[in-house]
Amino acid sequence: MEGYKFRRQHPIYRYIADFYCHELRLVIELDGGVHDKVDQQEHDSNRDLVIREFGIRILRFKNEEVVNELERVLERIRAVLP
Repeated sequence: MEGYKFRRQHPIYRYIADFYCHELRLVIELDGGVHDKVDQQEHDSNRDLVIREFGIRILRFKNEEVVNELERVLERIRAVLP
């Protein structure tokens, strides 16, 4: 995207990021329905805190957003690019 390289399923500490751009220090997470469960939301919140401690920014999108509103998702990603 815009010349930046994103790696799929990239390890960060003890977690796996869906997409990660080292140059931007940016993680993009795509969340399916399992992420609507309370216990998974708690896990995601704790995971995000740990990843942010490394100075990494995180953007989360629901799978439905990617399927139904792809251009809006891409605009949100582009908005954080330098």
